[in-house]
Amino acid sequence: MAISMTEAAARHVNRYLSRRGKGIGVRLGVKTTGCSGLAYKLEYVDEAQPDDVVFEDHGIKVLVDPKSLAYIDGTELDFVREGLNEGFKFHNPNERDRCGCGESFRI
Repeated sequence: MAISMTEAAARHVNRYLSRRGKGIGVRLGVKTTGCSGLAYKLEYVDEAQPDDVVFEDHGIKVLVDPKSLAYIDGTELDFVREGLNEGFKFHNPNERDRCGCGESFRI
């Protein structure tokens, strides 16, 4: 089981945590929502929860709750700029379908 991130994602997270002045990494998970059923949730983390599974890539910790891990195992977190837009992209090998708006996915 593994969650990874690109160098671009790690640089972005590191810059944000530095500006914030606190934090140990990011929490990646899923929530039930949208037309396809699941959506990613990503938040900055100040402290780990006892049941978190912790991965580290490029010096950045990615914390995942055990229930979400089944849906996102093998996911690579990337940070991309496309024209005027920028944001995180999730490369999840378990994804079978995405909704038309791109907000949710199905396993």
